Amino acid sequence: MPAKYVERVFGRLNNVQPTSSGWTAECKGHDDRSRNSLSLSLGDDSRILLHCFAGCPPKRVVQALGLRMRHLFPPDLRRQLRNGAETAEDPLAAELRGLTLAAYAQAKQLPERFLKSLGLQTVHRPQAAVSIPYLSPTREIMATQFRLALEGPERFRWQKGSKPIPYGLWRLDLARQAGFIVLVEGPSDCHTLWFHEIPALGIPGAASWNEAWAAYLDEIPIIYVVVEPDRGGETVQGWLGRSALRERARLITLTTAKDPSALYLAAPENFRLYWEAALGDATPWQDFVTAAETTRRDELWTICAAQAESPDILTRFIAALEDRGVVGEERTAKLLYLIVTSRLLDTPVSCALKGPSSAGKSFLAKTVLGFFPPAAFYALSAMSARALAYSNEPLKHRVLVIYEAAGIQGDFANYLVRSLLSEHRIRYETVEKTPTGLRSRLIEREGPTGLIVTTTALRLHPENETRLFSIAVSDSPEHTRDILRALATRQDRPVVDAAPWHALQEWLALSTRHVGIPYAEALAEAIPPVAIRLRRDFGAILALIEAHTVLHQATRQQRDGVLVAEIEDYAAVRELVLDLVAEGTELSVSGTVRSTVRTVEDLLEGRTGNDVGITVTAVARALNIEKPAASRRVRAAINGGYLVNREERRFRPARLVLGEPFPEEQQLLPTPEALEEAWAELLEAKYLSRLAHAGRS
Repeated sequence: MPAKYVERVFGRLNNVQPTSSGWTAECKGHDDRSRNSLSLSLGDDSRILLHCFAGCPPKRVVQALGLRMRHLFPPDLRRQLRNGAETAEDPLAAELRGLTLAAYAQAKQLPERFLKSLGLQTVHRPQAAVSIPYLSPTREIMATQFRLALEGPERFRWQKGSKPIPYGLWRLDLARQAGFIVLVEGPSDCHTLWFHEIPALGIPGAASWNEAWAAYLDEIPIIYVVVEPDRGGETVQGWLGRSALRERARLITLTTAKDPSALYLAAPENFRLYWEAALGDATPWQDFVTAAETTRRDELWTICAAQAESPDILTRFIAALEDRGVVGEERTAKLLYLIVTSRLLDTPVSCALKGPSSAGKSFLAKTVLGFFPPAAFYALSAMSARALAYSNEPLKHRVLVIYEAAGIQGDFANYLVRSLLSEHRIRYETVEKTPTGLRSRLIEREGPTGLIVTTTALRLHPENETRLFSIAVSDSPEHTRDILRALATRQDRPVVDAAPWHALQEWLALSTRHVGIPYAEALAEAIPPVAIRLRRDFGAILALIEAHTVLHQATRQQRDGVLVAEIEDYAAVRELVLDLVAEGTELSVSGTVRSTVRTVEDLLEGRTGNDVGITVTAVARALNIEKPAASRRVRAAINGGYLVNREERRFRPARLVLGEPFPEEQQLLPTPEALEEAWAELLEAKYLSRLAHAGRS
């Protein structure tokens, strides 16, 4: 080998073989297995040329050898390139030279002196790069970014230890004086706008917005946001839609350029004219949203019209659900679907799916959720005590799904859940360590949010139990038989297309959500005030009626933008929750508890003496169910006071005897016919009252 720099490279290669035009060797950029896929030769200027026929870039090969790209050059050429003698089009030269402030200024057509006044400078690390300091409002350096190249996916790099922040915080006073600011992506657009005395703030990446930064812009009435015509622009629209800035935002779309810098470079002499025109055409956020929603709603309608126009969407849903293998849980599935739909309201409904292990609670919930778009819910298996406070996952108008209530870890997590359900938001103040010491921080999570939780427990945390419906999943032998049959025939079922159902829910999210229930007062009068819990349950019943009306809005009347609930909406909801409301107020007893108590009563018949009592094993045998399922039923009956366990010794078989008699059944929710009659009587009474008042006047 003629030179040391060549020997340095070739000495680190394996199986070097000469060819007519150079050499071949094993490529260390990948597992070559002695195939010699790396070709080497010397260029006219004596540089080493590499080519991997397996597709490894030269830089990866050189790094695998423990070298840098500059080691492919002879020393003389290396010095020339370092001094800028080689052309910019040479990629190896660009790799070696990097980017200088002079080259950046020339490329952006901005004065180098102006850029230096902003703190930009050339540094070597070891290749040249432009150092861009990010200053605080008080002009302290908070972060440093390096620009390594003019183009390419890796042209930016943060200094180690730097935390991304907006670029231009120290210039916000100029924006306050002007009354507006322009949000752009990255520092180069800021440089262009600042040079033309236009207030701007650079966001470090389209997807990196932190809502805490919105506080920097509190005193600026107009916020222009440049939306670039790519995925980054879509990302900007996404975070802006969740930000407090949106009410002050106006969107700028540059039809002839990607961003302000490109607009300037295309026509420097006319930039100001084009920019003023763009500001004049800026779209207020709400106008943009309205236009986009109208277009999207029309697109969704073409997909979901058949579902939306159905007179009974829930029955249609059950047919689709059965095609996915869910059998025997029609009432629960309908109620779950309606509860998830209620997320669109200001007061969503929540529920707990209860049942023994392997009863299919999670399967049922997951299958129902499969008919909703991912944006409708946020599912977790477990969460830490402060997860709800610190998570960045949006909760507004979504359902939080927790597969197993035991996954809500600790009293504090339960407190956050209660706050979310009752106050429709979380306000959590904590203390955090900052570079300037301990500081208070208020964390706010916006709702409203519904909750679906599965559990094997009979009761949840007492404060949470009253905030949701308790829905028992069937554990009967008949239901088990139906499930086995469904599993046996699952290969014969058609594939259910969930796209129309997803489209339906997206269409509803963009449609009218305000509902008027004209018979709500009559319903309140018709329900006997026999339990305090009814204060919460009545609100949930009204919310379910609203959800059913929203779901069927294509076949409901609207008055001044408000959907009018019909008696049919109440009838559908009553069928789903009648027994749940009665059981929640302890004025009724579930069918499983009734059958369990009656089984014990039958087994006790004819028995006398102090040692009389029925074991759980005997109950399970009589009901033809597993012992764990029977034990669960017995615990529920004991909790209600309908059975008593006379066995006081631990780990001894139960001795079950009868407890309190069942309460007298009471009709809590009127029939649809009775409600309609009460409603008519109420309207008549109000009419007569108005006539009497008019006569006195």
